[in-house]
Amino acid sequence: MNDLIPPYENVLARIAAAAGRAGRDPADITLVAVTKTHGPEVVRDAIDAGMTLFGENKVQEAAWKIPLCPSSAHWHLIGHLQTNKARHAVRLFEAIHSVDSQRLLDTLEAAARQAGTRPEILLEVNVSGEPSKYGLAPEAVPPLLDHLLATTTALTLTGLMTMAPFDPDPEHARPHFARLRELRDALSARFGLSLPNLSMGMTGDFEVAIEEGATHVRIGTALFGTRPKLTLAAR
Repeated sequence: MNDLIPPYENVLARIAAAAGRAGRDPADITLVAVTKTHGPEVVRDAIDAGMTLFGENKVQEAAWKIPLCPSSAHWHLIGHLQTNKARHAVRLFEAIHSVDSQRLLDTLEAAARQAGTRPEILLEVNVSGEPSKYGLAPEAVPPLLDHLLATTTALTLTGLMTMAPFDPDPEHARPHFARLRELRDALSARFGLSLPNLSMGMTGDFEVAIEEGATHVRIGTALFGTRPKLTLAAR
């Protein structure tokens, strides 16, 4: 038996229960299975268990791993992206959740034009204000949207992403998730944009995130257990 089937089914049941509490359709919530530091064999087992969409944190690891995985897998970048990795990112990933500066946006736009790709992007927002976290300050998002609308043709903006501060009580994440949703709603009204996606929530708090409107939850530990160290081949 595939050892990933029970945790996958458990996570799906928890997603459905959280959606039900919020009066939402579970089909509107996308599970991003986070496979950072897990090898291609884990991805293969995950696909056999029914998973289809995988999240990676680092371009270098993904560049090694993705060619060794089944072509049916879909890949999103969910970790911080350095501008010098942009040209690789637009070729490897269908979506990039972590756009957090005008410089990165412009670099991705140029790289996507050159590569002939059209990745989705989400703007990462640091709604908690934690100095240790990446992301735009909420007040920096409207100017970046003005710039994006004036200059971008090769990227498709679909929403916002955030990471809540770590806390053993997931209820403490709720105000941060609510704030991202409220920011998305305000930006949609102000700019006349459809921003359907909210990427928020991980293993410890994804149910609260769903209750607050998450469309993409990024889950690793609840599916795959404790992360192993990378093999030398993946570094």
